Amino acid sequence: MIKTLLFDFGDVFLNLDKAATFRELNKLGLNDFSSEMIQQNQLYEMGKISSEEFVNFYTNKIPKSSSEDLVKAWNSILLDLPKHRLEFLQQLKEEKKYELILLSNTNDLHISWIKENIIDFAEFKACFDAFYLSHEINFRKPNVDIYEFVLEKHQLRPKEVLFVDDTQENTETAKNLGIHTWNIDPKSEDIVHLFSIKSKLF
Repeated sequence: MIKTLLFDFGDVFLNLDKAATFRELNKLGLNDFSSEMIQQNQLYEMGKISSEEFVNFYTNKIPKSSSEDLVKAWNSILLDLPKHRLEFLQQLKEEKKYELILLSNTNDLHISWIKENIIDFAEFKACFDAFYLSHEINFRKPNVDIYEFVLEKHQLRPKEVLFVDDTQENTETAKNLGIHTWNIDPKSEDIVHLFSIKSKLF
C-alpha cells in the first residue's frame, strides 16, 4: 500500500523547456557544455557554489555576455505551473490520504525566478509535508544518498513510497532501492492522471 507520494517538480508540475537554456547560451556564444561546465552545474545544484560564483564562472567562459544575459538564459528553461496541477495537489492535501513530499534538483537562480514569476508558488509549496530542493540539502538525483536521506528522515518503507520523476536515471536509482516509480513522460502524460495510470498500486 502506498503511503507516501514523492514528487519531482520540473516537468511533473512545472512546465519546462529543457532545450531553452543551451539555445539561449548558444546565442551568447557558448558552443557546447564542457565537462567542466557540467561539473559546475552539478555543484551549483547541490549548493556547493554560490549564484555569484556560478554566474562568474560562465561570464569567464563566455566573455561577451553580461551577468544579466546569463541569468536570463539560465532561467529560460522555466515556463509555467498549470492551474489544474495545483488543484490536483490541493485535493490530495485536503484528502490527507498520503504523505506528500517534493524532491527536486534545482538551484537558487531557478527558485528565485519561480518565487517572483509563478504566482501560485506559495500555495504549491504549502501542499507538501516536506519540500526538499537539492541546493538546500546538498544532495542531487540520481545519487543514491538523496533517496536514503528522504527515507531515513521520514522513516519510510520503500515499498510504501511512489516516486514520480520525468528523468529515467532518477527513477532507476529509486527503483533499485525498492521504491515504486513512475517515469512520467511530460509530452504525453500528466500528473493529474496518477491514480488511473498507476491504479494497480492503490
